[in-house]
Amino acid sequence: MQPAYYENLKEIQNKYWSMLDDAIKNRNSPFRIPVFICSDQNEIDGRIVVLRKSDRSNSLLQFHTDLRSSKINILKKNKNASLVFYDKEEKIQLRVKVECIINNKNSITEDSWKKTQHISRRCYLTDDPPGTISNYPTSGMISKLEDFDYTMEKSEEGYKNFTVIQCRIKSVEWLYLAAKGHRRAKFDFENNKESWLVP
Repeated sequence: MQPAYYENLKEIQNKYWSMLDDAIKNRNSPFRIPVFICSDQNEIDGRIVVLRKSDRSNSLLQFHTDLRSSKINILKKNKNASLVFYDKEEKIQLRVKVECIINNKNSITEDSWKKTQHISRRCYLTDDPPGTISNYPTSGMISKLEDFDYTMEKSEEGYKNFTVIQCRIKSVEWLYLAAKGHRRAKFDFENNKESWLVP
């Protein structure tokens, strides 16, 4: 028996939004850690990010990063990027084209920073930016940070580096792998169009 979304565009949208929403709360969801790809001319870069917000009403996805990260300079030159999600159990892939908004030291980051746990804030307290060359294996953190020997007050120093990337969805391509026959569809958010595609 095929799922409700096998041949129903509305059900497909309900399904992928429910998977994205679940990924915010469920640490075991494969959709929690999509691949984020950004590029500027010859500089193409991809990495895993942690999905922090899924907002269907505003067609928005969100993740956190360090202001000193190399992807920030790429996004300043080209705000268009892509997120790729895949759930092996569900046999569902999403390719999401987005327009990125960099948030640092504003109401968006203030709200997210308040919800960021003590254990996670240490990532933004390193002296050197992510990707800095080192002569030895390192976490980039002084031993006190590695041992979580810092107060919540001390962690506030990391706020200046804490950055929220809002991803406004331009389009979603859905692929469902099925023995009976794969199904693929595209949802164009900018032009409010949806269509079936050959898988």
